Amino acid sequence: MPGIQLVALSIAVAACAFDLRTRRIPNWLTFGGAAAGFVFHLVTGGMSGLEGSAAGWALGIALLLTPYWLGGMGAGDVKLVGALGAWLGPVDTFWLGMYTGISGAVAALVVSAWHGYLSAALSNVWLLLAHWRVNGLRPVPELTLETSRGPRLAYAVPILVGTVVMLWLR
Repeated sequence: MPGIQLVALSIAVAACAFDLRTRRIPNWLTFGGAAAGFVFHLVTGGMSGLEGSAAGWALGIALLLTPYWLGGMGAGDVKLVGALGAWLGPVDTFWLGMYTGISGAVAALVVSAWHGYLSAALSNVWLLLAHWRVNGLRPVPELTLETSRGPRLAYAVPILVGTVVMLWLR
């Protein structure tokens, strides 16, 4: 496995370990990982390398910004995908985001079912969709990470799965 992919995978594994243990992803890992990606690509690819790294970072942030803004995920998850994007560039970051979304949906169903919360979770999804259709895309105060009584998913796990699948299919 080439060095860039190994670094990205290492960041994802470390973030997963922190998220499972503490339910937080440290800023030194996300900001440090992104900064190291910027520097690496600047040194190895000049300004075009830095531009690709910045584009990957921006896309990674953009992919998860709406779910974060709606109260459905933590900022550490957003920063993690940004840091991975700084290493992988925009094309691989796009696919990382797609595979992460799929694995996140599957993981959410499994965690909800495991905790006997699947029916309530599906009802909440229906309520969110109805709320957004009527009121536009805005947070639903009763259904955010801060207020929900449902089980929590350490989203670094689906991010790690998305990273592995993207690297494998690359």
